[in-house]
Parts: sequence; structure tokens; C-alpha cells
Amino acid sequence: MAQFTDHLTEDHVAMISRQSLFFVATAADEGRINLSPKGYDAFRVLSPTRVAWLDLGGSGNETHAHLVADGRITIMMCNFGQPPLILRIYGRGRPVLPAEADWQALAAHFELLPGTRQIFEVAVESVQSSCGWGVPVMQLDQERQTLIKYHAQADPEAWEAKYRDRTHSIDGLPVTPTDRYISGNKTAATDA
Repeated sequence: MAQFTDHLTEDHVAMISRQSLFFVATAADEGRINLSPKGYDAFRVLSPTRVAWLDLGGSGNETHAHLVADGRITIMMCNFGQPPLILRIYGRGRPVLPAEADWQALAAHFELLPGTRQIFEVAVESVQSSCGWGVPVMQLDQERQTLIKYHAQADPEAWEAKYRDRTHSIDGLPVTPTDRYISGNKTAATDA
């Protein structure tokens, strides 16, 4: 049976800390609903009512566009081990880009990975836990390193030019492109 709280409990945080995969769902008033899987050590619980994750450049930027247009977001985690559990975090999110004033404070919670584009911050409005009895038991074999390797070998100027031109979502919603290449723990602007 589903249980709701208005914040993350200690048990929720413990479950989240064991996950290597989470899903993010967003939508605007019209157009496609976006559902994205996320990996790496990229998710942080900042408080019982605040979470964030590190976002790497990819094929699109739909989450950014939807959060700017609407703000609503659902994050789902499934415990593929024992005990079975599904956790959904409902809230309002926003993208934080490297040029913004609160970037440094948020970035301090992460090991920045090559190709980091932004950090998404979410104000938790409610949390739902449910049984997860229909979710298979699985084990993580390994993280896929392809995206990190792709970004690590990128030319910073070419990377910035590529993402600077991505100013709209699939459905034509505006996106604020990232303003600098992040090669790891530093941005290109501070690597000099």
C-alpha cells in the first residue's frame, strides 16, 4: 500500500543512497512527456525537502525546458535488491547553470564529471513509497563509462559551441544553454 509524506525520511534517504539508477519525469502544458533514466553517482539529498542531481550533456535537454516552462517533476527510484520498494519524489525543480550565483554552493555537493551541463535542484512537495513487489531483483554489473569518456575527450571550444546552439527542446520550448565546458572538477573558465 502506498504511503505519502511531505518530506524524505531517514529510511527514504538510506534507500536512495543504495541506488545506482533513477528516473526523472517532466512535462509542459503541451507536447511530449519526458522520462529519462539517470546513472552515475549523481544524486544528492540536500535536506528532507530538497534534492539535486548532476546533469551531463546528452542528446537533448527536455528536463531543463520543462522545468523552466512548468516546474513540475517526479523522480522515481526502484530498489532492485531487497526489500522491494518504489520511491517517488514529487516536487518543483529548476536548472542551475555554472554561471549562476548559487552554482558553487550546489556544485560543492558533487564530484563534477566531464560534460557536466547543469545541476537540477528540486523542492520536495511530497514523497510516495510503495511495495515494489512487481519490480525484478537485479544487480548492477558496472557503470557505463561511454558518456563520461565522450565528454572527457571533447575539445572544450567545440563542446561549448555545440551546446550553445541547443536553445530549444524537441517541442520548441526555450532552453538556456550551458555557458562553459566542465572537464571534471573544474570548468574551462577556471582551468586556465
